[in-house]
Amino acid sequence: MTEIRAVDLRVQLPRTVAAEVERVQEQDPDVLSRILTYGLTRRAIYDRLAEREARLAGWRSPEQREP
Repeated sequence: MTEIRAVDLRVQLPRTVAAEVERVQEQDPDVLSRILTYGLTRRAIYDRLAEREARLAGWRSPEQREP
C-alpha cells in the first residue's frame, strides 16, 4: 500500500466554484482528495512521458541543460 500524509491547501476560487467545492466536500469528504490524486497523477505521467519523448528526440529542456 502507498504511504500517505496530509497536506493542507488554501486556494482562491471564484465564489460559485468555492460554493460547489464546499457542497461536494460536505457530501463526500474524500472526493476532493481523490480528484487531486487523479489530476496530479495524470500530470506526473504526462511530464514523464514528455521528458522521455524529449530525451529520445535528443532535446533538453533549459532546466536540464548544464550551465
